[in-house]
Amino acid sequence: MKGFLRADGRKGIRNVVLVTYLVECAHHVARAIVNNSNYDDVQLIGFPGCYPNEYSLKIMEGLCTHPNVAGVVIVSLGCEGFNREHLSKTIEASDRPVSTLVIQKSGGTKKTIEAGIASVREMLLVAEKIQSVPMDMSELVVGTICGGSDGTSGIGANPAVGHCFDRLIDDGAICIFEETGELIGCEQIMAERAITPELGVEIMKSVEKAEQYYTTMGYGSFAPGNAEGGLSTQEEKSMGAYAKSGSSKIHGLIKPGDIPSQGGLYLMDVVPDGDPLFGFPNIVDSAEIVEMIASGSHLILFTTGRGSVVGSAISPVIKVCANPETYENLSDDMDVNAGKVIKGEASVAQVGDEIYELVKKVAQGQASKSEELGHQEFVLTYKKFERIGPSCLPTVR
Repeated sequence: MKGFLRADGRKGIRNVVLVTYLVECAHHVARAIVNNSNYDDVQLIGFPGCYPNEYSLKIMEGLCTHPNVAGVVIVSLGCEGFNREHLSKTIEASDRPVSTLVIQKSGGTKKTIEAGIASVREMLLVAEKIQSVPMDMSELVVGTICGGSDGTSGIGANPAVGHCFDRLIDDGAICIFEETGELIGCEQIMAERAITPELGVEIMKSVEKAEQYYTTMGYGSFAPGNAEGGLSTQEEKSMGAYAKSGSSKIHGLIKPGDIPSQGGLYLMDVVPDGDPLFGFPNIVDSAEIVEMIASGSHLILFTTGRGSVVGSAISPVIKVCANPETYENLSDDMDVNAGKVIKGEASVAQVGDEIYELVKKVAQGQASKSEELGHQEFVLTYKKFERIGPSCLPTVR
């Protein structure tokens, strides 16, 4: 396997240039730069809010210095609260080319778009010169989420991903699963899998926090589509989601943007700390994908039963479908048919092995279905987190 070596020693499986807007007012200009660049390796991300937020800054720093990223063009209106100078310095310190365009100082829409296109072309030339080097499976970071879950998810797709995770962890890779709001009721069994008693306590606390948060919001992580798909309760959904974690020991508890320092299985706590301030923790699945990418995920395993067609900017998304009818209906969007488990045509382990082999192929450059179709969904909202403590294990930031 080959990867693109970055200055911090990490290696990327993609080599993209990002165009990043720092407020919704700059979104159109940034999108026009990407659209007029006419390259698949130029991708758009951004933060729509106007007032500053430490979480959004941390996530954007993690994304813009992700190993799959070769360079960044920052597009600012000029009067938003986002700390563009700090972001620019972080990117520059990572030894990536960075260009900051301020619309209010660059002459407006047309001139900023022209300047942005020129900056993108320069960065693509730099990216083309980055040579690939050998990359081991132990250097991979893989995240997983579930979306559009139904009664088949916890039987087919999720345990198959869990099997894949066990194999990846045996290889020394980092695997990240989430989310604490969808694991309510599983906290005790997760705590028993923690590598230290102290970590087990932190896992218990994180799920208790999630339960309190959702209770305050008056709405749990259980959508009408889940019920229509045959899931009866939050607990049943939680057990299905839990199956994605496999059977390995849990090495740490991280929060969005924290980057694990060694191989193993990590639980991501996505529920904000403190009193609810910004609404529902993750308004769509794409928000969770973004958080795992900010924590270093090279690619994402997305399990679905009802069907989801989303992909992502920066990191490829591999979709695993457990429902045979959904797979047949959305076969152009699905990468792995886990419905074979439901139909008795394959075991969970066999489908898990198929996912594992596809992970290797996508890491080596093969496009996932969402990449082929041009999906590059991206969502970043407001949140608030406290730093993880020593009981959660040290991370590299």
